[in-house]
Amino acid sequence: MWHRLLDAVSSLKLTIVCLTAALVLVFAGTLAQVHFGTHVVQERYFQSLFIWWPAESRIRIPVFPGGHLLGAVLVLNLLAAHLRRFRLSLRNLGMHLIHGGLILMLAGGLFTDLLSVESQMQLVPGETKNYSEDGRLTELVIVDQRSSDADRVVSIPEARLRKAGSVELNGFPFRVVIQHYYENSELRMLSNAGPGAVPVADHGVGAQIAVKELPRVTAVDGRDVKSVVIQLLPVGTDQGTASLGTWLVSEGLGGPQTFSYAGGPWRLEMRAVRYYKPYSVTLQKFTHERYPGTEIPKNFASQITLDDPGHAVHRDALIYMNHPLRYAGETYYQSGFGQDDKSSIFQVVHNPSFIAPYVACAIISFGMLIQFCQHFVGFTRKTPSPRAK
Repeated sequence: MWHRLLDAVSSLKLTIVCLTAALVLVFAGTLAQVHFGTHVVQERYFQSLFIWWPAESRIRIPVFPGGHLLGAVLVLNLLAAHLRRFRLSLRNLGMHLIHGGLILMLAGGLFTDLLSVESQMQLVPGETKNYSEDGRLTELVIVDQRSSDADRVVSIPEARLRKAGSVELNGFPFRVVIQHYYENSELRMLSNAGPGAVPVADHGVGAQIAVKELPRVTAVDGRDVKSVVIQLLPVGTDQGTASLGTWLVSEGLGGPQTFSYAGGPWRLEMRAVRYYKPYSVTLQKFTHERYPGTEIPKNFASQITLDDPGHAVHRDALIYMNHPLRYAGETYYQSGFGQDDKSSIFQVVHNPSFIAPYVACAIISFGMLIQFCQHFVGFTRKTPSPRAK
């Protein structure tokens, strides 16, 4: 049985099937970008085990393998084929290294897709931050401001907001009942929403706002306005009993909402997911150079101060185009600037497997060199030497 399984996993037919499926997946994903946009297609087609139909339904049917599944099967196929067909010997050292490099490259790409996190940090001169923000994901944040020493913050991720139901908050005197989540929405004041418009909330600014659900944005530089309707219930009560109200929390509101309960103030906000750091970054100076007589950027650079008390690090660094800052497993790239031309925007990349492609290319190159030398030596030995006259 194990021999049959190994034969199936290491077969060339499986390789051809996976490569053909990958071509079909890339073709279908390219066409789908017209309707769904780049980020949605990456999530549904290439960063998943299966392509599900229908995508937005609770009950879904897998209709085609996704990018993660095809990548994992190709890695197993290559590894099994190598173990089955090549014997460990110095004569096959070159082929061992080439196949090992290919396996490492495929596995590195898969782990990069699974583990890497990209976010942004925007600073104005003199500002200090110890967190970066995700460019796509959002979270519902509830802040307990009753203590004068520090705020207590709890966040509900976007994946949980998509599911209706009750969410218990550890240590908080109330729970959250998610009533409806909008992937993309349009907010209008009731006075401008037209006849028949009704608010979705009865507390906060949402009591004066009508919400219209919109299809997700497909433009590369576009962004959805995500909203959620929630009800706050004191712990130990049923829905509709002693409610703290129904609230609309949205990115489109432009700021947090506050209310009082249990002897102090609280805050509700929908914001980009934050990734906190054990260190802080302060922007000292930002320069933006343009080509003379044009508005075309020539160079933009940021002078920053990095402060990490836990490791006794306090140093200045210059970040500019093609010259990133690497610290604590993260890379800071100078990616842009704000509309006011004063703030600096960094792309923050956390990629634990970033070294894998470089190591894989080095191993493959060394293996090809060994393979070439072996064939070259064998060829010279077989070539007859010219007879002396």
